[in-house]
Amino acid sequence: MGGVEDDEPASKRMKLSSEELRRLSNGSTIKETVAGSSGDLMARPLQSEGGEEVVGSKGVIKKVEFVRIIAKALYSLGYIKSGAHLEEESGIPLHSSVVNVFMRQILEGNWDESVVTLHNIGLTDEKTIKSASFLILEQKFLELLGEEKVMDALKTLRTEIVPLSVDNSRVRELSSYIVSPSYCTSVQSPKQDTLRARSRSKLLEELQKLLPPTVMIPEGRLEHLVEQALVLQRDACMFHNSMDKEMSLYSDHHCGRDQIPSQALQILQAHTDEVWFLKFSHDGKYLASSSNDQSAIIWEVHETGVSLKHKLSSHDKPLSSVSWSPNDHQLLTCGAEEVIRRWDVYSGECLHVYEKTGLGMVSCGWSPDGKWIFSGLNDNSICMWELDGKELECWKGQRTLKISDLEITGDGKHIISICRETEILLLDREAKVERFIEEDQPITSFSLSRDSRFLLVNLLNQEIHLWNIEGDPKLVSKYRGHKRTRFIIRSCFGGLDEAFIASGSEDSLVYIWHRGTRELIESLPGHSGAVNCVSWNPANPHMLASASDDRTIRIWGLNNLSRSVKQKEPRHSNGIHYCNGGT
Repeated sequence: MGGVEDDEPASKRMKLSSEELRRLSNGSTIKETVAGSSGDLMARPLQSEGGEEVVGSKGVIKKVEFVRIIAKALYSLGYIKSGAHLEEESGIPLHSSVVNVFMRQILEGNWDESVVTLHNIGLTDEKTIKSASFLILEQKFLELLGEEKVMDALKTLRTEIVPLSVDNSRVRELSSYIVSPSYCTSVQSPKQDTLRARSRSKLLEELQKLLPPTVMIPEGRLEHLVEQALVLQRDACMFHNSMDKEMSLYSDHHCGRDQIPSQALQILQAHTDEVWFLKFSHDGKYLASSSNDQSAIIWEVHETGVSLKHKLSSHDKPLSSVSWSPNDHQLLTCGAEEVIRRWDVYSGECLHVYEKTGLGMVSCGWSPDGKWIFSGLNDNSICMWELDGKELECWKGQRTLKISDLEITGDGKHIISICRETEILLLDREAKVERFIEEDQPITSFSLSRDSRFLLVNLLNQEIHLWNIEGDPKLVSKYRGHKRTRFIIRSCFGGLDEAFIASGSEDSLVYIWHRGTRELIESLPGHSGAVNCVSWNPANPHMLASASDDRTIRIWGLNNLSRSVKQKEPRHSNGIHYCNGGT
């Protein structure tokens, strides 16, 4: 390990930068020395010509802290001379002289002296002093052991490390290195990891994390502050909905309404009756819809628009819902108290029909691995099936209602269903544990977030409630404004990072709220009947679909200025490819 060269000129005696630490960790030597002498061991408060001067218009940034953080950033970026020049010109040192001595002692391996200096840095927390001393003496122990000075290492362990009473499990581990050196090279404990054979510069970085920031400024502090400011600006931006929206340090971040899909780009008219449900595939390449006309349609999403791929017309009753397989290769369609059909997305062929004698299906869903399907039945039970139709398990009792949604969490452990008028069941099918979300009003529908952490619950009283379902369910937010008096209205998460909530409404509008602020940001006109369901494309935050009693599906996109000053009429699309499935 390279030491400090005492014959360097005074002008090169600079503070250690992270760039130098990186050189040290690579085995190279330091050309610049650490300022300060070993005799100057009493800590003194950092002085600046301005004292408690502040910078910035708000008067909250202390000049001394500001300059020190800038100097730290310069050194981290490798601008050694610039950092040193800033210290010299401002009269504000990055570190006090005693801290510089401490750093030099660590890098030179003067362990005993560094422990003494540590007590003179001005620390008041005895626990921090002991923890830092432990790290230093641990490094001393490991280096002695590496030099095969076993007795010296044992003495350090017994007389210096053990009396600190810090991390007893680690002390036992260090003891094992003396008793059984072969333990260090075992498969379970690779030598490099077990011995923590770190470089001295790595030790310095660990000490830097442990010591107060007023003593040693954390690495990357300026970058952290800037990133934090940018993230806060982004999160506060009501309309942030694009990964392409670059953030600059030159100006404050702001997105306009043009990032929200509010322009009807296309009207799909292949259904002949009310459209009750629709859902984009996980990859966003397809859209499936179901209708009172007893059919489901698979639509294909292109860059230029949405086109009909297959019309699935083998059900004998209206279709209440659809569900995409995890890989989007298959689709389930559920008749209203009828059967569930499984379809091949590419061919439009019906692969299997799931039914139970004397009972009707009311909901459907997939296991995350695509090996099983789940169904709610009109006897209030929930069943799990193999793909070939073999029933694996059935949870009887009040598990679901005749009109109900069904979701399975991403880990496959929990089944979610409306079990009573005002209750949602969260069933842990492995642990056989039931949890409940209890509302004061009747529940009409719900939607699960992509990460399975949140549930969006639609209520009879024209409110949408957002619940956190990790652990004990907690009500997070409420969204109001849409209309619901008679029909089942569905809502969904959507947009970039699911930062928005969209919902249908009986007043023929599509409503969009900002998820975090709960502010209503759009109410989109266009439909001529109740909007029953909405779905946001998970792969394209700028695409939203809505299904209505007016028998149409509207595809919403960005209201780009390039389209024309005068709003263009949306394109109409009629279905042309029909495919009947067999049993």
